[in-house]
Amino acid sequence: MNETHSRHPSCDVILCLTVAALILIGIVMLFSASAVFAMEEYNDPYYFMKRQVTWLAFGIIVLLCARNVDYRKLEKYAYPALFITFVLLLAVMIPGIGKEVGGARRWLPLGKINIQPSELAKFTLIMFMAKSLVKRADKLKNFMYGYLPNLIVLGVFFFLILFQPDFGTAIIICAVTFMMFFVAGIRIKFLVYSVLAVIPFMVLAIMGAQYRTRRILAFLDPWQDPSNTGFQAVQSFYAFGRGGYWGLGLGDGRQKLFYLPEAHTDFIFSVIGEELGFVGTMGIVILFVILIWRGFTTALRARDCFGAHLAIGLTLLIGFPAFTNMGVAVGLLPTKGLTLPFISMGGSSLLVTMLCVGVLLNISEHTSRN
Repeated sequence: MNETHSRHPSCDVILCLTVAALILIGIVMLFSASAVFAMEEYNDPYYFMKRQVTWLAFGIIVLLCARNVDYRKLEKYAYPALFITFVLLLAVMIPGIGKEVGGARRWLPLGKINIQPSELAKFTLIMFMAKSLVKRADKLKNFMYGYLPNLIVLGVFFFLILFQPDFGTAIIICAVTFMMFFVAGIRIKFLVYSVLAVIPFMVLAIMGAQYRTRRILAFLDPWQDPSNTGFQAVQSFYAFGRGGYWGLGLGDGRQKLFYLPEAHTDFIFSVIGEELGFVGTMGIVILFVILIWRGFTTALRARDCFGAHLAIGLTLLIGFPAFTNMGVAVGLLPTKGLTLPFISMGGSSLLVTMLCVGVLLNISEHTSRN
């Protein structure tokens, strides 16, 4: 059967509209969630919103650049990009170079802003894995030559990020990469053995940090200590409970008034639940489902295996943290410190997410027609 490749001048309109809707909702809800806190801390109710809009402007530029650069060039630069990210992750660990905030050393100061190399690591690792899965396609059933090299690279980045410590991001890169392995056809028993092997390290990581142990205990029974370890979860439950079906109304939420910690970052979904109700939260869920659908559709229609693997990885990189964040907010998962893509405050996260969307749009414009 003859197959011709074509580049369509129009982009994936549904994906564009979905992302635009999430961004607009994010700006509105970020202002609603942060205005009082910003006024108290910085004497400017628009402080966080202005910062996010600035990051968004850069993000749009990144998206447009990614959309207009052939994604196949990423395959060429996958190894150098991964090495640069590796160096940045090492630099974060060096006192005097990496910036420590709240006991975590995750940021590199760049003038008045801080960049988070672990966010970049998520993207470059997916680039590398997409290239490696194509390069080793005929060896993926072989543990030593097909699977182990990829696993070693994943392990190095996993532990570098875990030691920052950034447990949430470490889990995300593992989960997304393992899903890519599964889709690529790596033997399931290899994946199962790997998960079993990493469980002891996960247990040690949890038991070795008191705050992680408290998070697990709070997840299991937040009402046992609602004023301390279970405070975040309980306040989040109150937010959803008050919101009901239709919500209290935009801007009328109460939990953001110094009751709900991290209302403009990790728990902004709870603010949405209180102010826009069940209807509003389901709207967010539906938008992310549409985004994932369009991402997987792009992967299925990709003109080559690299594009397919890359589209799958980037889609999961947006979708997995989104549903993890929402799961934490409603009490289905322990707190992990992950932001809600496009909506929560977070410059590095927003830039990388917009980069992912830009690449997805570029892949969708290079399709194969039978």
